[in-house]
Amino acid sequence: MARKKQSDAVTSESVLQAFRKARTPLAYAELSQLLGVGKRQSNDLTETLNQLVREGRIIRMRDAYGLAENMRIITGELEVQRSGVGYVLQEGGRGKDVFVSTRDLGDARHGDKVAVALMPKHRGRNPEGRVVRVLERKTEIYAVRILDARGQGQWLAQATDPKLGIHLLLTSSDPDLQPRKNDIVLARIGERLEEHLWSGAIKSVLGSEINLDVQEQIVKFNHHVPAGFPEAALEQAEALPEKPAEEDFNNRKDLRELPLVTIDGETAKDFDDAVCVEKIAQGFTLWVAIADVAHYVAPFTPLDEEARERGNSYYFPKSVEPMFPERLSNGLCSLNPDEPRLAMVAEMDFSPDGKILRSDFYAAVIQSHARLTYEQVHRALEENDHSVRRDLSPLLPMLDRAATLARALKRRRHGRGSLDFDLPDPTVLLDVQGEASDIQSRPRHFSHQIIEEFMIAANEAVAEFLTKRERPMLYRVHDQPDPDKLRALFKVLERTELGVSLPKKGEPADPKTLQAILAAAQGTDMEFLVNRLLLRSQMQAKYSPDNLGHFGLASACYAHFTSPIRRYADLELHRALKAALTGLGPKISNKQLKTLGDQLSIRERRAMAAEREILKRVTVMFLLDRVGEELSGVISSLTDFGFFVELSDLLADGMVRLSSLTDDYYAFFPERHELVGRRTGRTFRMGQRVSVILEDVSLSRLEINLTLTPEKTPEKTSEKTSQKTAPKRAAKGSSRKGVRKEAQKEDQTKTPKEAPKDSPKGRRKTGRKSDPSNRG
Repeated sequence: MARKKQSDAVTSESVLQAFRKARTPLAYAELSQLLGVGKRQSNDLTETLNQLVREGRIIRMRDAYGLAENMRIITGELEVQRSGVGYVLQEGGRGKDVFVSTRDLGDARHGDKVAVALMPKHRGRNPEGRVVRVLERKTEIYAVRILDARGQGQWLAQATDPKLGIHLLLTSSDPDLQPRKNDIVLARIGERLEEHLWSGAIKSVLGSEINLDVQEQIVKFNHHVPAGFPEAALEQAEALPEKPAEEDFNNRKDLRELPLVTIDGETAKDFDDAVCVEKIAQGFTLWVAIADVAHYVAPFTPLDEEARERGNSYYFPKSVEPMFPERLSNGLCSLNPDEPRLAMVAEMDFSPDGKILRSDFYAAVIQSHARLTYEQVHRALEENDHSVRRDLSPLLPMLDRAATLARALKRRRHGRGSLDFDLPDPTVLLDVQGEASDIQSRPRHFSHQIIEEFMIAANEAVAEFLTKRERPMLYRVHDQPDPDKLRALFKVLERTELGVSLPKKGEPADPKTLQAILAAAQGTDMEFLVNRLLLRSQMQAKYSPDNLGHFGLASACYAHFTSPIRRYADLELHRALKAALTGLGPKISNKQLKTLGDQLSIRERRAMAAEREILKRVTVMFLLDRVGEELSGVISSLTDFGFFVELSDLLADGMVRLSSLTDDYYAFFPERHELVGRRTGRTFRMGQRVSVILEDVSLSRLEINLTLTPEKTPEKTSEKTSQKTAPKRAAKGSSRKGVRKEAQKEDQTKTPKEAPKDSPKGRRKTGRKSDPSNRG
């Protein structure tokens, strides 16, 4: 490279011209030589380069600089991990997430929309990039925790979202806004003072961090969960009638005499489905009536726009942020008992073994004959409680038929390979003051499964009906499992004696194969490991206009129809169904549906992340006064710095760090899911039962730290018995958190027992109906 005569000035244009002539990225020394820059001008060159980097015209790479116009730039939302690194989720779901190292984040913060220049290297299977410009800040206001008062109207605070990793020096111009240590406040971020310190101004004080209401506000704020409705949406809701008008019954089938019933949780208020089963010569007729929300909410109205933006309802231990105002969700659209309501009905005939024979769909007016709870139906059908059976005597024959049909549907679904993972569903119990008193696994009865099977059947029937008529629609799709994770599991299973046939290398694994593996592991020492690794191999379920099938349900054609009160995807499907039945209404383009499906999938993940975080926060609060207690649990996952333990009695998980093990140096074998002592051979593996001490909990870091109980820790285990250390109950052991760690990026393929969130019914404040459709 020829050396230029030393120039008198370094300008932005001269630097850009040098890159254009070089036609390749340049290291600083190469650029200096090309421009003829001496020592006296090195500061000018550095300043010019920094300015061009800030403008996004030059990209700083690992050991060089590159011209932005010659590099590929992508845009997307930045998701920062607890470790400090980030991933940019490309807009529209195109391509793989882009890895961004901590030093390449610049001033970008978690949740920002950014432009990223791709580098000519990859981090594993992910492309690697550098943030060149923040296109849109997610927010300028943050929920922060007061660390201490600095005097003179200043407070030092820390962001409550561990992913942000920033501190703020706050001021307040309002004498009434005088927070105390450990209060949570909302603050507007200002200028950057140091690398991790920003100025800020207090906007409001939420209250003490150990208050459950405040914790819910933190989660809602950090995840941008909408609270409150715009005035235009509320005005539209208020203008609707309190009950359907007689003229609304025109051109609808009158099913008010049909003994439809709702079955929900004890405290549910929004009833969006009712069911009835009758015996016929060929088998059974099932009616699934779903609230006709589309009749009241037209596209592009204020209510519709707000519902689309929310995507779904958001559920917390003490509150709900519904997709629609309560006037609709708990009133006009809720299938309350003994009240006439408008509904869209799926009427289906089934053979005695659960094969669908006929389906019909129509608008109707219905009237629920009873509001039943899962517990009532459980006590009547499974416990044969005479007092409950007496109370429900007029409905018992119908409920018995419903149970018989549900069992047939479940057998048929399992027969085609639908996957079932037996995991607990945690629920927060509140005391009379409204504070968390316990976290328990939600009771799971066959009464739940009755509704789940009926909702799955209706979802499939509607999807198949619209598909045959070639109507554009949003499917609920769940792709094939991650092949690399499956291969890793199969490699582990090859060393065992489960007695199940594994796919050969390169062969795809169908649902029946995975179902057989689950069945073979059930009741063995491998049950925990097999369940968890299979669960973690599942892809995210999502919404798409392209029918990719639903792997977890082993369903070739599936959509969400049964919860239009709380999921916008279901409302959109109702509109598609109405258009197909009447021939009216414009067809939505595939491109429009793709955009909508991507948006709703993102909103769904936001709701799930918020739900996981509030559960974690409640768990940490619940454990604050239990530090020092001895607990037992199961190793749920391992890393090169320690392992996570699911605490059996607390539905929580914590970390045992290798730094707390002083008896040996430990090597991590990820393919075997083991940590092994180099000198002693002492082994820790997934599914192994351990005794631990609750060492520390941190609400600010959302961490639960454990140490092994010395006198009860496992001794060296031989390779021969290495797969027999986990008790048979480990897989059903009661904690959800080993999965929650992995589930933060995966909408796991769960069964009705573990995936109420993706249910056709969906979650209620404390009671919900579920199907396995969100699993994956």
